[in-house]
Amino acid sequence: MMITKKNKLETIHELFETRKPIFIWLIFVYAGSVTLQFLDDPRVISSLVFTGLFILHAALHWISYRVSQRQFWFYFGVQGILIYLCAILFPGSYQAVLVGLLPVLIAQSLGFSFRISRVIFIALVSVIIFFDSALTVGDTKELLVFIPMFVMMLIIVIAYGILFFRQVHERVRLQKFLNELQVAHQKVEELTLSNERQRMARDLHDTLAQGVAGLIMQLEASNAHMMQGNTEKAHNIIIKSMQQARRTLAEARRAIDDLRTKSAPDIDFKEAIEDEVRHFRHSTGIQVDCHVQLNQLLSRVVMEHSLHIIREVLTNVARHAKANVVKVSVIVSNNQLQIEILDNGKGFNPDAIGKEPGHYGLLGIHERARLIGGQIKIESSSEGTAITMSMTIHEGGQHEPL
Repeated sequence: MMITKKNKLETIHELFETRKPIFIWLIFVYAGSVTLQFLDDPRVISSLVFTGLFILHAALHWISYRVSQRQFWFYFGVQGILIYLCAILFPGSYQAVLVGLLPVLIAQSLGFSFRISRVIFIALVSVIIFFDSALTVGDTKELLVFIPMFVMMLIIVIAYGILFFRQVHERVRLQKFLNELQVAHQKVEELTLSNERQRMARDLHDTLAQGVAGLIMQLEASNAHMMQGNTEKAHNIIIKSMQQARRTLAEARRAIDDLRTKSAPDIDFKEAIEDEVRHFRHSTGIQVDCHVQLNQLLSRVVMEHSLHIIREVLTNVARHAKANVVKVSVIVSNNQLQIEILDNGKGFNPDAIGKEPGHYGLLGIHERARLIGGQIKIESSSEGTAITMSMTIHEGGQHEPL
């Protein structure tokens, strides 16, 4: 109830603000007409009737925003009659009534439509009312005196009306634009939230999921050696598992810190790639040939996503490929970044990417490549798999989609 009452008060205030210039003008016209009539010939009854008609005229101005296009002619017909009656009731000040009210009525017609034919017709009717009223209560000499004044007032008010209603239309258009902008802003927030969720899912997969998967593989290998009685080899694998667990914990904490502050330290890209390869070699025993050539600077975002792509591909090789040789090539030259990882494993069906529940690693590298403007190419057969990520680099380490 309080909100409704407040809204009503705000609406009344806005209506008053938009109509304030007209009502100030009407007050001056009323005061001038009454003063001139009383100086010429005081009429009490005529003054009371005049006041009532004038109030009705002002009230119709107040509710004019409710007048529809179908009610247009009825509204202006009633207003014309009221002005005509006010003029003949005050013969001593009919000039002030006609000159003060008719131009306002013409200008108000602009608020309903910018159709020139309609405005011209209203203006002609107003001129007829002016001449008829003047001839009814005045004489020809007075008519000749007030015609120039009426025309001048007509021009001024119509010009003001055109300017005012154009401003109103621009304000309405601007409000509509602001509403559309607000809707677009809400959609951007929804997309941002969705992208943030995807990013969090990728970070969790690339830290906790991969780390735990590596630990499981190492523990399974340790268990196999224990069952074969090879305790020394099992012990070495357990030590590596503890190192992997610490590393996974550190990466998880770094991911959490990144979510909180976005302030991860600068990355030595070549060293980070070599660390990933060295860790993969120690964890799996698979032979790795690594080649890194960096002739240009990369942005921090590109380096982070590229490292996650390399880590994810190597993790998939360790878990699924059953390969014994892997080649990793990272080349940044001539405004191009190309990452290529080859293995001689059993291969897989690239068409199944993202369709098997619980297997979202390769889907994640597609998302990461898309975010930095790169493209992923996957070729796989029974003789092995080749995964390539390529993108164009701008000066200063920036990037653009291929």
